[in-house]
Amino acid sequence: MQLTVTSWNINSVRLRIGMVCDFLTTHAPDVLCLQETKTPDEQFPAKAFEKIGYVHQAFIGQKGYNGVAIVSKLPFSEKDAMAMCGKNDARHMTVVLDKAAGAAAGVAIHNFYIPAGGDIPDPARNDKFAHKLAFLDEIGAWGIAKKPTDRPAILLGDLNIAPYEHDVWSHKQLLDVVSHTPIETTTLEKLRSELGWTDAARTLRPEPEKLYSWWSYRAADWEASNRGRRLDHIWLSDALKPALRDLTFLREARGWERPSDHVPVTVTLEL
Repeated sequence: MQLTVTSWNINSVRLRIGMVCDFLTTHAPDVLCLQETKTPDEQFPAKAFEKIGYVHQAFIGQKGYNGVAIVSKLPFSEKDAMAMCGKNDARHMTVVLDKAAGAAAGVAIHNFYIPAGGDIPDPARNDKFAHKLAFLDEIGAWGIAKKPTDRPAILLGDLNIAPYEHDVWSHKQLLDVVSHTPIETTTLEKLRSELGWTDAARTLRPEPEKLYSWWSYRAADWEASNRGRRLDHIWLSDALKPALRDLTFLREARGWERPSDHVPVTVTLEL
């Protein structure tokens, strides 16, 4: 069977629920993982997803910021949300697909929304940047303690770091800009490699190809300037690496009416 999983920082799921449902109707991934849902749990648009077949849902949110969700056509038997860095700020959700999911049974999906980190890349001067680095350290500690890559697993989400030179529009100009500073890129790559995750996008589309998933709202003409960054990632454990068939960035979504500044990233696995 094919398993398709999409990651998308939606920047308010209630504001963009029509857009999300249109995407799901047209592209129909098996699982959709959202970040920055910006809604408390009691206001999550569960019924809208149910109506189009995404009846299996796990979400955790807050009013106005953060929040992650997983909606699925396939059932899952387990779900868990970690409070990272001692904060209940709704930045993580894990599900494990149920035996009724067929060949995808047992696949764990870890959805993360890593803090953006503010504007100043100095943890001594910027608490938000210090939080970001601590969050990365905690993911590393979780990976060592829980060994998520010992099973078929996907780690994805808005990781808010563009790790490679060609993950940004200008490597030289962004070296001192949060999301592409050496401490962030080195930490993320060390974490990924040491914990045994494979970067699905760069496996199929290696450098020097430019890959972006985010374009700032500040750009008057985002398409013409094309000053993007690859902040959204999908990683695979070794058990799933041979199943990797495709990974796409739906660039056109950035040009939709009232879009998110991120676009959907979808991986296709043949299980």
